Amino acid sequence: MADDDPATVVLSLYIAGPTPRSSTAIVNVRKLCEAHLAGRYRLTVIDLSRAPQEAARHQIIAAPTLVREAPLPERRFIGDMSDAGKLLAGLAIFAVDQA
Repeated sequence: MADDDPATVVLSLYIAGPTPRSSTAIVNVRKLCEAHLAGRYRLTVIDLSRAPQEAARHQIIAAPTLVREAPLPERRFIGDMSDAGKLLAGLAIFAVDQA
């Protein structure tokens, strides 16, 4: 899978250290990606407790935050990512699936 492939969904998950909420968000996002985007996504997890400068650089005001960087437009979702339906709709992943 090439990162410049327009079918690739590029996601960044910003977490705040090894907390239960962070762990839940990671598990939920990975499950969602494997169920709906298998082989068509790149997920990067950024721990803001280890790289606090990333919060300012990417304008992250709460964690966990999931950012869909590609395809454009960028979309964001804040929380533990437990509501898959809301997450899919909020990130417009179904629109990507239909493309």
